[in-house]
Amino acid sequence: MTRNGHPAETAAPRSFALTGRSRPLDPRTNAVRPDIADVRLAEYVFAPHYAAAVERRLTTATTLRAARPADSEAMATLGAGEPFELLDVTGGDAWGIATAHGLVGYLDAALLETPA
Repeated sequence: MTRNGHPAETAAPRSFALTGRSRPLDPRTNAVRPDIADVRLAEYVFAPHYAAAVERRLTTATTLRAARPADSEAMATLGAGEPFELLDVTGGDAWGIATAHGLVGYLDAALLETPA
């Protein structure tokens, strides 16, 4: 059988086994939400969308929040210049990983450096 004048390639069927119980990941330390997850977690969790983290730095000190609302639980204080692995920006809020703290949360996206 040919495709576009070239012999069709036959790939070996890919298989995998689901073994053991599922373990829920802690969203405070693993970048996973119902709608999106860090692509590095793809082998552990199913998500409708995956994102690859983009490293940014904070231009100003700020608070990492547990949720989008500005008055949500404060998780950590982040200093100017600290790295932040950005995964999503929605409505002016950035969601990602404060790598120095190992925590996942939200902050004001305007406080992240813009790429050159």
